[in-house]
Amino acid sequence: MPIHLRAEAGDYAPAVLVPGDPRRARYIAETFFDPGARCVNEERGALGFTGTFEGKPISVQSVGMGCASASIYYSELIQLGATRLIRVGTAGGLSPDLHMGDTVVAMSATPDDPMVLQMTNGEAHAPTATWTLVEKAVQLSRQAGSTVHVGAIVSSAIFYDTRTGQAARWRDRGHLAIEMEAAALYTLGAIHKIETMAMMTVSDLIDADENTAERISDEDLRRGVDRMMAVACDVATS
Repeated sequence: MPIHLRAEAGDYAPAVLVPGDPRRARYIAETFFDPGARCVNEERGALGFTGTFEGKPISVQSVGMGCASASIYYSELIQLGATRLIRVGTAGGLSPDLHMGDTVVAMSATPDDPMVLQMTNGEAHAPTATWTLVEKAVQLSRQAGSTVHVGAIVSSAIFYDTRTGQAARWRDRGHLAIEMEAAALYTLGAIHKIETMAMMTVSDLIDADENTAERISDEDLRRGVDRMMAVACDVATS
């Protein structure tokens, strides 16, 4: 039994959704899973649930914020037999083409976090998603009528980043959005030979030149996340 997930092999399905927020994990299980999902972890308040989606096994496990926290849970889920991890969360939009509530599917995640270099013993690495999951997510999102963007994102170690011009430089190099966990997920996926993908709902629009952000309303965020989650559950069990 791992230290932070007080569960045994078989308690989690091979496919696990990994949001940061424990309340979102509960919401996913109660809203999108078939009735009867069971709680498999509540250690340190990091809620995890296992059930089915349209009859197929699926789990959800909250992982906290940032690569340092998330990597603990990703690693322990892999120890418990997970072979497909899909991050579902929010991101700050950098690209001028993004709008509040849009879906971003991260093909790659630039690591602005020293955790990734530690994982690779200091060797350069390009954290990249599993293409088949990306392809499926984009296809299903478009079929559902969502506006979906695919490309590179940044995984930052700092939420309140005061570096002058940093967001503008990321935007100018083609990054769509900023979040805090995908680079670690993709790196661990490469190391452990499992499937990984990150989907995010745009919750903020970042003015990269002014280093300010406009926040989405709670209701618009809920609708955007719900659209994304329906797709994520389908992709996870595909």
